[in-house]
Amino acid sequence: MATYAPRHSPSAFSTPASTTLFRRLTWEGTVPLEIRVDPKELPANSDRGLECYYIQAPRVSYLPLLVPEIKRYLHDVVFDEAAARLIKEEDWWFESEEGNLLKWHWPIGLIYDNHTISQSTRPNAVPSVFTPLRLILHLVSPPTEKLLLSPSADACKQAFMGQLKEADFIRWGNTKRMTGLRKAEQDGLWEGIKEHNFDEYWRVASKITPTTVPTRSNSPPPPPSTSLHTRPPSADPGSGGGPDRDGAASVRNVPVRIYLPDGPVLQDLVPPVLDDGSMHTLAAFLTARLPLLFPAPDSGKANLAYAIVQGVPAPPEAEMAWLGACMAGADGWVNVCVGLLREGARYP
Repeated sequence: MATYAPRHSPSAFSTPASTTLFRRLTWEGTVPLEIRVDPKELPANSDRGLECYYIQAPRVSYLPLLVPEIKRYLHDVVFDEAAARLIKEEDWWFESEEGNLLKWHWPIGLIYDNHTISQSTRPNAVPSVFTPLRLILHLVSPPTEKLLLSPSADACKQAFMGQLKEADFIRWGNTKRMTGLRKAEQDGLWEGIKEHNFDEYWRVASKITPTTVPTRSNSPPPPPSTSLHTRPPSADPGSGGGPDRDGAASVRNVPVRIYLPDGPVLQDLVPPVLDDGSMHTLAAFLTARLPLLFPAPDSGKANLAYAIVQGVPAPPEAEMAWLGACMAGADGWVNVCVGLLREGARYP
């Protein structure tokens, strides 16, 4: 990762307006997709040569939510009327161009970023955030033993709500904020995703997501986190712990996952404030978890990898609390995708 000159972290200047700006920028982010029907599965009399569909898809959306739009295109342009009646939408599933089964329950932006970092391990590939992600759409024979659940919109909603509840628990040590929402409000979160409606989503999400109001200067740092089952009263809904009880620095932990190229997904407890009272930065987080890829600054060694969050290079001095409040996905998680740097290379 490139070396940055010391400067104030983003959260030092956070205001309600700037927080909304970053949240909207994250929400409005899109990625280019090229979706091609497997030619071996095209029905007879299909208009071959038009079976490829291009879309600039919202990063916060999910592949099953794109199916109705793709279906309309295929029925209108590619399939004849007889074939369109026989094709069952519930049998559709996606693969990458390399033949890897796609995780349909991941946000589209995460799928794209994961593909980007995977390319960083290929000998002749050049990391790029502009190349369309090429997907293969299969119309038959879904591999049910690998998909676990049918990649439907309803199953996607269940997975999304599960991620929100897990993120809520990691932040506060309980799920009171999520379970305290009325059913109409919980449904509103998903409707905001389906309709790509920023205001509808954040009307409810603001009740469970921490704010970026700076911690009061005379507030002591939260104690070290050793268990998720206890929580200072100031972080619980309705407590009288002060005006910063819902602040990003008051959460117990920031919901963060690290994605490595073709490797495992790493998840650990990430407190917003370190034991010495300093804010936990992305650089400190990556050095602690991946010291071989992100050596300590005083080691004199260069980084061997780069980190992207929501498709953009993440400044190492960015505070984890700020990332959790402003750059998390709609499911509440900060997804840090780590790609490998070639010798002498910089990103992007």
